[in-house]
Amino acid sequence: MSEETKPVGLARGLTNYGDRDFARYLRLSFARSMGHSTAMLAKPVIGIAGTFSEFNNCHRLVPELVAAVKRGVLAAGGLPLEFPTTSLGEAFLSPTSLFFRNLMAMDTEEMIRGQPMDAVVLVGGCDKTVPAQLMGAISANVPAIQLVTGPMMTGRWRGERLGACTDCRRFWARYRAGDVDAATIAEVEGNLATTAGTCAVMGTASTMAALTETLGMMLPGTAAIPAVHADRLRAAEATGMAAMRLAANQVTPEQIVTEKSVENALRVLLAIGGSTNAIVHLTAIAGRAGIKVDLNRLNALSDTTPVLVDLKPTGPFYMEDLNAAGGIGAILRELKPLLHLDCLTVSGQTLGERLEEPAPYIDRAVVKTLEEPLQPVGGLVALFGSLAPRGAILKRAAADPALFEREGRAVVFTSLEDLAARIDDPDLDIDADDFMVLQHAGPLSPSGMPEAGYLPIPAKLGRAGVKDIVRISDARMSGTAYGTIVLHVSPDAASGGPLGLVRNGDRIRLSVKHRRIDLLVDEAELARRQAALPPPSYNPPRGYARLYKREVLQADEGCDFDFLRKNPHRP
Repeated sequence: MSEETKPVGLARGLTNYGDRDFARYLRLSFARSMGHSTAMLAKPVIGIAGTFSEFNNCHRLVPELVAAVKRGVLAAGGLPLEFPTTSLGEAFLSPTSLFFRNLMAMDTEEMIRGQPMDAVVLVGGCDKTVPAQLMGAISANVPAIQLVTGPMMTGRWRGERLGACTDCRRFWARYRAGDVDAATIAEVEGNLATTAGTCAVMGTASTMAALTETLGMMLPGTAAIPAVHADRLRAAEATGMAAMRLAANQVTPEQIVTEKSVENALRVLLAIGGSTNAIVHLTAIAGRAGIKVDLNRLNALSDTTPVLVDLKPTGPFYMEDLNAAGGIGAILRELKPLLHLDCLTVSGQTLGERLEEPAPYIDRAVVKTLEEPLQPVGGLVALFGSLAPRGAILKRAAADPALFEREGRAVVFTSLEDLAARIDDPDLDIDADDFMVLQHAGPLSPSGMPEAGYLPIPAKLGRAGVKDIVRISDARMSGTAYGTIVLHVSPDAASGGPLGLVRNGDRIRLSVKHRRIDLLVDEAELARRQAALPPPSYNPPRGYARLYKREVLQADEGCDFDFLRKNPHRP
């Protein structure tokens, strides 16, 4: 069929009754029941993947955004049709939102593929929502554009700015250490998240918005606009109009998400001191396009990419400050000599063409220059060694350099339940020079790799003034957290990885300089421990949990399901 005669709008993807004309006649007869005119039903269709849910505070204003997207589509001559998908509210899901990310990606992919649309607008914001939408859209490979909900504005409390969730962790640590009483922590609780939107800091949601704009899947300048700002609605309207252009030109995600654009995204991740979660998500997103994210390549990029942004959890500023300071565009302009400029974006421009435009005002307190960066090397680094043969991640931008080169005694917690039971035991045998080790919190554990890697400082150390300690696990950490924390140890303990063989008193050596994390136990002893391990006890009998357990990959492959990747390992 020629380009001129390809089906458009509701004539696309007809249900197969063995009679194409009847299928179209039947579909249009039901479409008329929604009150659309004949002229509207003949227009290109822009699907709008709506993720409003009362279990997702980040998405409270999604209906308002969808209405603005529809305005843009109608103004450009299309028919906007909203459809619901899974919505992942970070704080409301058990065992963890990552466990459901792949389910949302499946839902999104199949609804895009199964329904008649010429392009799709993906409306989401909360941490795992944007990765899930991009994963699904790349696999469906229908023209697609992302619109994020935007970050919260900060609140005010006793003369101090507060924003979820870095400040919530800071105050909780003070509460655990006895510096803040119960009445004060309750008062703080009511002032941490005072508007709609995602976390106000450079957490996972903001990081993924920044990376999505860098990838070219979002309109330029729209990642950092606060959720409650009028510009957010104007961005939504412009996104609807852009979706119509994508439909007309049939620009698909696989033309935009390429090896070069993924590398650009890694550069920006390192330059913003972004969330460690983004490594898992970007790896999964790239895997849907058949692109491998190599942790050794991450290290090479990290050594040549300085940190340019001074946002919490490492600096004093918030996302609303970055928006006012020039947004992601300001960062891209500084990184221009390091970026692949020929990458296509949903605006129709290449990245290079975008950056040729005159630079807006840039606040240098928030966004530093390439010549005078905040830190000379990137915010994240991958570690390898006998404890993490397939890699682990450390957010060095949020860690204490004094802890980067050292050897320590392992204090092991065998599960999240063990951690909760013993962390505040006054008899816990631990001091500030020890390494806390959490096992069985990775992707194949019953907990589904939660953001539990930010192990709390034991109460007795907190009361003694200890602010940081080396912590190691196969879990994740919120992008809003901070500390000298080694995460995503692969393979995880539940799959028989070396992390599960660590015992109390073992010596572990950490060297950020040499990119190493090693368990200093001889191979014969490790073989003895391996042979003594009991068989896995977590075997879900049915349902999504069973599918997850069977198909989920390790962190170094993005924790995607093998069968959903462009190039599955298993036939």
